[in-house]
Amino acid sequence: MSLFSDNIRYLRTQKNISQEKLADELLISRGAYVKYESGRSEAPYALLQRLAHYYHISIDLLLSVDVRKVPVDDLLQLAGNRILLPITVDKDGENVIEVVPHKAKAGYTSGYSDPEFIEKLQQISLPFLRNGKYRAFPVSGDSMPPHKDGSFIVGRYVEQLGDVMDGRTYVLLTKSEGIVYKRLNRNGNNRLMLQSNNTFYAPYEIRVSEVLEIWEYACSIETKEFEADDLSAESVKGMFMEIKGFLTKGEH
Repeated sequence: MSLFSDNIRYLRTQKNISQEKLADELLISRGAYVKYESGRSEAPYALLQRLAHYYHISIDLLLSVDVRKVPVDDLLQLAGNRILLPITVDKDGENVIEVVPHKAKAGYTSGYSDPEFIEKLQQISLPFLRNGKYRAFPVSGDSMPPHKDGSFIVGRYVEQLGDVMDGRTYVLLTKSEGIVYKRLNRNGNNRLMLQSNNTFYAPYEIRVSEVLEIWEYACSIETKEFEADDLSAESVKGMFMEIKGFLTKGEH
């Protein structure tokens, strides 16, 4: 027996469908399906794709996570049947926000699609953030003032690249750099231009195919007091206009 065979048996029984009917849906014989569910045969990739689309669940989840322990019905479905993100609420009905700590920043690149990794993250609630999936990410360095090293950016998950607005700031998870927080501009030809608020750092391009996740700035949590030089009129105005714009957008 395997985790995969346990998963597809559990999902089938939850859906209350017979092996024969499911085999018909998957365009295979019942005898072939029984071998996959009993763990006697390994499913080819084409069948994994059909199973993933049938159950609206990612291939990663089918192969590597005990779905009996995951609240599948409460998960947010993402494009392409990617790993699903749970939207959970606290006892007061407020969205729960997972916080990626600085010590787990490197691990997030490989753990972002692992529900067990996400489940172990600390959680907070912010009552003014609603209607979406939020997560808090650590900020490192001095490239995005007024945010300082040690701050956290709370982002709202962006499901489609077309929802990215030029000139706004986003947390990106990329294959090569991990977590980055930058101001974005869509540069055509499936590329994004990443720009720092600190003009000392030159803008640079990345391919859209390098991006694993995009989270739109919602608010920030500062862990260090601002110095007088940090609080120029322009930086404060820009920060509050960005928050105002996000909240106004969320009301529609």
